[in-house]
Parts: sequence; C-alpha cells; structure tokens
Amino acid sequence: MLRWRLISAAVVLTILLTLVWADYNYNAQSPGVWLAPLALVVTLLATGEFLSMCRTAGQTPAAWAMYVGNAMIVLASTAPLAWSLRGETYPPDCPLGKLGWPLVAMAFGVLLAFIAEMRRYQGPGGVTVRVALAILSMAYLGLLMSFLVALRMFGGNAWGMAALLSLIIAVKLGDTGAYTFGRLFGGKVFGDRRMAPLLSPKKTWEGAVGALVFSCLGAWLTFHYLVPWLTSSMVVATPWWRAMLYGATLCIIGMIGDLAESLLKRDLGVKDSSTWMPGLGGILDLIDSLLMTAPVAYLFWATGFVSG
Repeated sequence: MLRWRLISAAVVLTILLTLVWADYNYNAQSPGVWLAPLALVVTLLATGEFLSMCRTAGQTPAAWAMYVGNAMIVLASTAPLAWSLRGETYPPDCPLGKLGWPLVAMAFGVLLAFIAEMRRYQGPGGVTVRVALAILSMAYLGLLMSFLVALRMFGGNAWGMAALLSLIIAVKLGDTGAYTFGRLFGGKVFGDRRMAPLLSPKKTWEGAVGALVFSCLGAWLTFHYLVPWLTSSMVVATPWWRAMLYGATLCIIGMIGDLAESLLKRDLGVKDSSTWMPGLGGILDLIDSLLMTAPVAYLFWATGFVSG
C-alpha cells in the first residue's frame, strides 16, 4: 500500500509541478491559463465520483445537471481570463467583481437541478433528495473549487502563484505530517487515540499533532523563502506569527474537510470515492481538504493578513 501510495503521489506531483511551472513562466500574461483547465477536469472527475457514491446508496440525482452546473461554475470563475487573454485589464468597477461570476453560475446550476427533475417527474417520492444532492455537488465541488481559481488570479502572476502554492504546501504537508506522526507515534508508543472513530477510524490525535507541526512549518518556509523569491521581494512582508497562524488555521480546516468527505462516504456506504489512484483513492480523496481550505486561504490573502 505504501509503495503504491508513493508512486501515485509522485505521478500526481509531477503533473501538478509541470503545470505550475508552465502557468508561471508561459502564461501569455494570463495567470491561470494552464491551471484553469486542470481545475475544470478535476471538478468534472470529482463530480463523477460524487455521482457514483450517490448511486451506490440508491440515489440518482440528474447527472447532466451536476456536470453542466459544476462546469459552469468553474468556467465562470475563470472569467477574468477573458480580459487578460485579450490583453486588457479586468474592469475594477465591474459590479460582479471577480467572485460574483461563480455565484451567478451557481444560481443557474440550482435552476438546472430543478429543471432536470421536472423533466423526469413521474410522481411523489425522492425528488427533494435528488435536487438537494445535485445542488450539494455544485456547492461542494464547483463553488469551493472556484476559490482555488480565484487564489491563482489573486494580485497578478507572482502573487497569485504564491497564494495558491501557500495553500497547497500548508495543507498537503499537513497530510504528510499526519501520516508520518500517526505511523511513528501512534499505536504502541502512545496507545490508540482515535480522533473520530465512527467517521475515519485511522485518524489519530497523534496524527493531528503531526499535521499541525508540518502545516505551520510549511507555511513559515513558504512565506520566508518561496513568496519573496516568487515576488522578487527582498523583504519578508509576512511576520512569522502570521504565517504560523495561517498554517495552523488551514491545517484545522483541512482536517475538517477530510472528515467532511468521510461523513459523506460513511453515509453513502463507500470506502473510497474511487480506486483509480492506488494508495490515494480518488480525486475527491485527494482534494477534499483543499476544497474546504480554499475560501479560508482566500480570506487571509484578500484581507492582507498574509500579503501585506
């Protein structure tokens, strides 16, 4: 299992780093032009996994409404690219701002969910649940993914990449710390302190400590070294304590995001969202913590807590 986990992680990391490198260096002055398609593909794959989990539990929300709704939301979040690709600046006085586009798309997605059930209505029973599941998929996958897109487009090429990488590094190092500490200090050393045995039996408090340590360390290293390098700034603008608070907050929210997906899987009666990535599970298993932390990270950056 560990070998396959490492192999899958290496493949995913190679693809991600390649696209990050291309998006930073060869974006035609349009940050996100390489990573936006990745966000769309990942969202659609996650939508398929969510739909499969629903069907396992005997629920059949309208697949086309979920796919179209989530695609609309993610594509709408890339609206600023339409201006930058034409060599223009996104209008600062646009009433929608940059976050308004995916919200409008989300509203249309809700409409699609109802239309889909109207088209196949045969009688009472199950309609409300199917509509709710379709809308849940759009809020959970499409809308939360739009914040990852917004982070990449935050403040230009260098600052946007710094914002996105700070999130990924803090959250994924937290996952690594949880796995490492859980294996090193759990079990025979400190006993069996399960964090949420009904939701995720393998998660321990020892792992949570490891996640917190690694996330804080990753955030500090990011703001001390990576952010100044990306932005060509000779001064470290973010105090160490703000970087640590950023890492700790993302770590906690990331663990909640992980448990949130576990909650859905337990309720729908599945172990992994998918099995096509040996050792890692499916796309949802890979991005669950990133989805929940993306709005929080955006708030930190948008308020200037870590960028000023």
